[in-house]
Parts: sequence; structure tokens; C-alpha cells
Amino acid sequence: MGTIAKHKNMNKIYYSSTSSIGKQTLGYLKASLKDLLDIDITKTKVTGTQWKELAEHLNIKIGDFVDENTYAETNDISNANLDETDWIKVLNNTPEVLKYPVVILGKSYHHIKNPSDVEKLLEPNSKGLDEKNSI
Repeated sequence: MGTIAKHKNMNKIYYSSTSSIGKQTLGYLKASLKDLLDIDITKTKVTGTQWKELAEHLNIKIGDFVDENTYAETNDISNANLDETDWIKVLNNTPEVLKYPVVILGKSYHHIKNPSDVEKLLEPNSKGLDEKNSI
């Protein structure tokens, strides 16, 4: 019964299961949230539109999702020549190059560089929700 469209404002994480930051961030979120849609990009292909939307909300370029060191280890091309479409192909064909997971909490987008940053995001949200919604 659940389609991704129905979960538009649901909490989500886009991550690579080959990344320790991604796996740790997922662990924090699963421990704290009941409603979490986890998208492991090594198993689920993310569309170009979704990558564009994520980049737009984070105010970054699609190429900024890619860990250039990891990418350079497996590829011989200069990344200076890649455009948006090329970066989407890189992310879809070599998901292990995803630098940091992206977490969406409601309508708030976050690029998680340190898994413990998720705790800081969750604590005020849960306290604030309890206090504000108890009317």
C-alpha cells in the first residue's frame, strides 16, 4: 500500500550501505524515528530528478555529492569535465562514491557529515513537538 509518493513528507535518508557514515547515521535515525524511509543507493536507483531536488534543497551541485577521492580511485577521467547528467550517472553506477548521506526530516534537508549531527537535529525536534503539540 505504501508508495514513495504517499511518503512525501516522511522522514527519509539517502545513503550508501558501503559508507560507515551512512550506516551510522541510519542507526541513529532508526533508533529515534518510527517513520523512516531508508533509501540505500547501492540497492535502489535514485532518479536524476530526485538527485536534482536533493541538491537544490541543500543548495549544492550534484557533483558535490561525490567523494572525489573515492571516485578518482576507480576512474581515470578528470571530473572537471563532468556535467550534471554525468554526475547523476556516476552516482547511479558507482553508489559507493556518495560522500555523505542526505537526511530529510519533514521538509528539512540535511547533508550529514558526522553521524552524531543527527542527534542534534532530532533532540530539539522531538522536544519542540512535544511542547508545541500538547495544546
